Amino acid sequence: MKKLRWQILVVIITLVLVGILLLSQQPVSQITTILTQPTSGGVYTEALIGSMSRLNPILDRNNAADRDVNRLLFSGLIRFDSRGMPLPDLAEAWGTSQDGTIYNFSIRPNAIWHDGQPVTTDDVIFTIELIKNNVSFYPADVKALWDEVEIKRLDEKTMQFRLPEPFVPFLDYLTFGVLPQHLLGGIPADQIANAEFNLNPIGSGPYQFDHLLVEEGQITGVVLTIFEQYHGQEPYIPQMVFRYYPSSVAALDAYQQGEVMGISQVTSNILDSALLEEELSLYTSRRPEMSLIFFNLDNGEKPFFQEYPVREALLTGLNRQRMINDLLRGQAIPADGPILPGSWAYYNGIEHIDYDAEAALTILKREGYVIPAEGGEVRAKEGQFLAFTLLHPNDTLHTALAEYVQRDWAKLGVQVSLVAMPYEQLIHENLANRQYEAALVDLNLSYTPDPDPYPFWHQAEATGGQNYAQWDNRAASEYLERARVTADINERARLYRNFQVIFADELPALPLYFPTYTFAVDAQVNGVQAAPLFDTSDRFNNIDDWHLLTRRAIDLTPAP
Repeated sequence: MKKLRWQILVVIITLVLVGILLLSQQPVSQITTILTQPTSGGVYTEALIGSMSRLNPILDRNNAADRDVNRLLFSGLIRFDSRGMPLPDLAEAWGTSQDGTIYNFSIRPNAIWHDGQPVTTDDVIFTIELIKNNVSFYPADVKALWDEVEIKRLDEKTMQFRLPEPFVPFLDYLTFGVLPQHLLGGIPADQIANAEFNLNPIGSGPYQFDHLLVEEGQITGVVLTIFEQYHGQEPYIPQMVFRYYPSSVAALDAYQQGEVMGISQVTSNILDSALLEEELSLYTSRRPEMSLIFFNLDNGEKPFFQEYPVREALLTGLNRQRMINDLLRGQAIPADGPILPGSWAYYNGIEHIDYDAEAALTILKREGYVIPAEGGEVRAKEGQFLAFTLLHPNDTLHTALAEYVQRDWAKLGVQVSLVAMPYEQLIHENLANRQYEAALVDLNLSYTPDPDPYPFWHQAEATGGQNYAQWDNRAASEYLERARVTADINERARLYRNFQVIFADELPALPLYFPTYTFAVDAQVNGVQAAPLFDTSDRFNNIDDWHLLTRRAIDLTPAP
């Protein structure tokens, strides 16, 4: 009996231990998650505003519709992201000498043209020679820069650029679409504009030319297909079709009729109608432009322009947000300084000056300006009127903007006379010769991801350059000088931050706004982004993420 009791006790203890172990274990199950992933397939059709001229990147400077297509057909040595940071494209890598005057570039071994030929340094050099030639539509300052650069071919895939002096923004000049020498090298430069190549191009981009769409003898569109041997990430959409329309109104109508899935530009006159389309997604990005009012700070007849408090009062008395809302349908960003928001160099610590007419009057009174109680012109301490002439372009928008400015400043007792003139005359005669008092203008900063405010605000540009305000600030100029030759991006950001602080403290010109650009894509197209633009064709920067189709993927995740 004693032996039996012992065996029973052992069994009981064993059962208890097993039970404890079982209770300590939690059941394990699987959580099933169904994911969707982009997959290849479909055709994307977009309405381009305008018409096709030439599918050639050295000839598309004045035609946005051509640049949109060329962006997918051709590649540059490098490209830039939305913040203005350089990324490799045809170039596999590059390096810079310690003194900042030598740049070595190596081209990807797998970079090839759409006809299967390799992309070489000879193609790059050939394209640069065309850019320098009168055949290209590149501006004179770009051609002048390339005239100063020594180009050396090291071998088929590597090359060297030697600059006469350090110039960090040089990378901006390397985004041009490279052309194939083996196809165009035998054509005289003055005949390139009429070459058959421009209607049947061969590039090295993610898409290749397939065919033109022609109706009644007119080119109505172009069809591109994916280039499967592209050196970068392959896009998901195998075919891109672009159709040309004379206006955004016609483009929206084409979308409503089911002819296209996207609209290259939604202008203000169709904005309300586009917003009513439930399946049409609108994307708004900052354009590479800035509207501002220049003052001739060196005009002896208007000495009050040289007083910061007067300039501060004038800016405080401008209802910029109302201008944006009323005249631009809200399609702009109020500006606080001369560097594009979204850029790596942009400093968001600048205090925004809100509209406050009473505060503006207080500033003027504090500075000794006499404001008549019955209204009328403001007199300075020496009896001079606060009155001047504002030049502006003679188009509808700028005329309306100038009238808004005139009315706002009239509330302060500032008398502004408006003079409208052709934009080219305003820039190349009045501003260039410093024959003006104040001017409402736009600065076009396209193709310059590197901010480099030097041309517009450095002392050296005050005479004969683009420093139209003739701002003379040594500290600001030193920051701009150093930023041009400093390779370290963090140090450059610090220098530009200091420059922006000085600009805000002195207001050599009155920043108004940065206009925006809106395009539309049907909701069934995924992966589209609205990032800051340096050219309107930059909306295709992430074309390899766009997709029409997805596939299901099952994720089995063990879980207690």
